[in-house]
Amino acid sequence: MMASLSVQTLFVLLVFVTASYCMIEEASAVEGQREFDYFALSLQWPGTYCRHTRHCCSKNACCRGANAPTEFTIHGLWPDYNDGTWPACCTQSDFNEKEISTLHDALEKYWPSLSCGSPSSCRGTKGSFWAHEWEKHGTCSSPVVHDEYSYFSTTLNVYFKYNVTKVLNEAGYVPSNSEKYPLGGIVSAIENAFHATPQLVCSKGDLEELRLCFYKDFKPRDCVIQNDMYTSKSSCPKYVSLPAYVSLGLDGAGTEVSWVPDNEGDEAL
Repeated sequence: MMASLSVQTLFVLLVFVTASYCMIEEASAVEGQREFDYFALSLQWPGTYCRHTRHCCSKNACCRGANAPTEFTIHGLWPDYNDGTWPACCTQSDFNEKEISTLHDALEKYWPSLSCGSPSSCRGTKGSFWAHEWEKHGTCSSPVVHDEYSYFSTTLNVYFKYNVTKVLNEAGYVPSNSEKYPLGGIVSAIENAFHATPQLVCSKGDLEELRLCFYKDFKPRDCVIQNDMYTSKSSCPKYVSLPAYVSLGLDGAGTEVSWVPDNEGDEAL
C-alpha cells in the first residue's frame, strides 16, 4: 500500500511540475505584456504608398495594372494600450495560410501587400505581410480574438462596416494629384460618420495612413493621439493630398517601375 501510494504521489507531482513548467514557459513569451486596451484599424492609402514604388513583383498590389487598389486598404488590426504603446508577438503561434484559404480572394483585394519586401516574423525570419500582421499583432488580440481565422475575418468585417473611402468620397475628398484638402475637413468627415476621432499619418504632405479606433466590442472610440495633429509636431500639415496612382502592370511599360524577384526588398511594418 505504501509503495502504491508513493507511485501515485510521484505521478501527481510529475504532472504538477510539467504543468507548471508549461505555464512558466508560456508566461515568459508574454512577459511584461498585459491585456490590450483597444483596437486600432490601420488603413493605407495606396496612392501614397504606390507612387514611391521602384520595383515590381507579383505580390505587390501596386503592380496590378487596372486591378491595382484605388481605395483604402488594410494595414492591420492592432491591439494597443492607452499610453501609446502596444503588445507584440504574444504567443508562439505560427502563421498558416491554409487557415484563411476561404478568405484569400478578399484579403488579396482589401488587405494586399503594397511592397515587394518580406517583413520579419516574431522569430526573426522573413515571411509574408499577412504572417507578420498575425504573429506580431493578431496573437495579442485575446481575449477578443482567439485564432488566426477569426483575426482576419473580424478585421475584414470591421473594414467593410466602417468604409472610410466611401465617407471621404461623399464628402468631396477624392484622389487627385493637384488638389490639397484641409486636414480638419477630413477628420470632421470621419467624426461625423463614425462619431469618433481618427488618427492620420502623412508622408511629405500626402495622407499615408488613417486609423480608426475601437473598444473591445468594436464600437468606435477616439484614437490616442500623442501630438496635436494640427501643429508642426504632427506628420500631417494643415492641408494634405490624396494622390492618385496609375499602375501599368508588372511590365512597367511607360513607367519607372522595374522588376525584381519576390524575395528582394524590405518592408518595415
